[in-house]
Amino acid sequence: MIKSFIQRNKLMLLGVLLGGIAGYLYYHFIGCVTGTCAITSKPVNSTVYFAVMGGLLFSMLKKSEKSDVRSEK
Repeated sequence: MIKSFIQRNKLMLLGVLLGGIAGYLYYHFIGCVTGTCAITSKPVNSTVYFAVMGGLLFSMLKKSEKSDVRSEK
């Protein structure tokens, strides 16, 4: 069950992983010094936000499973 989920969503999971890494690196090197920025003031916020954005971005690249209309006639 988990194996099939990973197979179907491996591109999205890769986006989540890369986004999370990018989010932490963004917090570490650029981040908000004053602490007033909602997303980049804490490493957890930045990591989760970028992970979600990475997952959404990479899931857009997945090929859709369309049925062939010609074969149904």
